[in-house]
Amino acid sequence: MSHAEAGAAFARVVEIMARLRAPDGCPWDRGQSLKTLARFVLEEAAEVVDAIEREDADGLREEVGDLIFEGVFLAQVSKDEGGFDVTAALETVSTKLIRRHPHIFASDATLTPDQVKDQWDAIKAQEKADAGRAPASVLDGLPLAEPALARARAICSRVAKVGFDWPTAEAVLDKLDEETREVHAAIATGDRDAIEDEIGDMLFVIANLARKLDVDAESALRRANLKFIRRFGSVERRLATAGLPLEQATLEEMEEAWQATKRDEVDRR
Repeated sequence: MSHAEAGAAFARVVEIMARLRAPDGCPWDRGQSLKTLARFVLEEAAEVVDAIEREDADGLREEVGDLIFEGVFLAQVSKDEGGFDVTAALETVSTKLIRRHPHIFASDATLTPDQVKDQWDAIKAQEKADAGRAPASVLDGLPLAEPALARARAICSRVAKVGFDWPTAEAVLDKLDEETREVHAAIATGDRDAIEDEIGDMLFVIANLARKLDVDAESALRRANLKFIRRFGSVERRLATAGLPLEQATLEEMEEAWQATKRDEVDRR
């Protein structure tokens, strides 16, 4: 698809959105606000990630379209309320991309990916300083709506840049052992608030361990979720084949089917 074709396709989406929000447009679309759309943006982003994880090319095409539409929807609502429109949003991001890629648009410098990331962060910090929005803390500006594990990783990455970091992954594992002991101690007290607090500390350390090992904790947990769903589906099928309804199976019978599923997975490798 050429740039002209892409532009025409995008313009059509903008036109459709304007029609939906017109005085005689769709009552549901007309009733939306920036705040009501926020959850739909998160849902569409999650569906994009889901399609990527499932390697579903057709699904990804549809979900990317839906996510782009949510951006157009937000811009249209903003315009209707006297704020920015989609043109302003696109001009803003275009200007920002050029400004933050000087090695492409302003020079012929050859940078490594890490150097590009450092340059991006430095330019971003300078932009905020120039606008009088210099952060009071290295942890300022982290989005509150970010998934908790991803936010934990971002927090740890920020403080690591100023030297507040464990020296090795093994040191983080030692900290995880400590947090595990503290969870046991909290459970012994029966204090629900203390238990939640200690489990939160454990999850935070796990997110940091993943960062030290260059593993995306969110992706790792999604993978584990999918693996569990796949294995439990196999457990259900095994029990059904044996004529045993899941609700009537004992824990021992379910565990036996679970272990058989794991053995089959190993054999297929």
